[in-house]
Amino acid sequence: MRPPLSRRGGTPPPFSGPRYNEFIQENKVRVIDDEGENLGVMYTREAIDQAKDAGLDLVIVSPTADPPVAKFLDIGKFKYDAQKKANAAKKKQKTQEIKEIKMRPNIDDHDYGVKMKKVHEFIDDGDKVKVTLRFRGREMAHQQLGMQLLQKVQEDTKDVAKVEAHPKMEGRQMLMVIAPKLKGQA
Repeated sequence: MRPPLSRRGGTPPPFSGPRYNEFIQENKVRVIDDEGENLGVMYTREAIDQAKDAGLDLVIVSPTADPPVAKFLDIGKFKYDAQKKANAAKKKQKTQEIKEIKMRPNIDDHDYGVKMKKVHEFIDDGDKVKVTLRFRGREMAHQQLGMQLLQKVQEDTKDVAKVEAHPKMEGRQMLMVIAPKLKGQA
């Protein structure tokens, strides 16, 4: 058998969601019944009794008001609807990822075209693109070729993307980040 919560040293989990019935700490609340009618300001105990008579719960819907606004609701249905709304909002939200395209300074024209097609796909999907140019051996002596290549990428994507991080060297790599333009940007 487990010892009581107080002896284990833990505390109960914090209360999440709207306060209702016995969890309402205010003495008085402004009450709205289940049909949306304002019943006025009354004592919390009295409001809870009226809600129970109607077969519902007294739920705080506006805790910041003075006095707080409480409504007669079915708390289970209220929480279920709130969860459904949150899930729908989460589904619609698009997270922006950073996709990476790797190139070499002496890339062939056809290979460059394939890479640029992929860059345009990523930009159209709303993702940022990190263009990485890797130098090997003696290519390090010709960094200007890499800079020209990244400027060409910048020029080819200027109508759909903006440069978020200009080309810079990091060890043997030259990096540039481009992001999709917002709808209103020209």
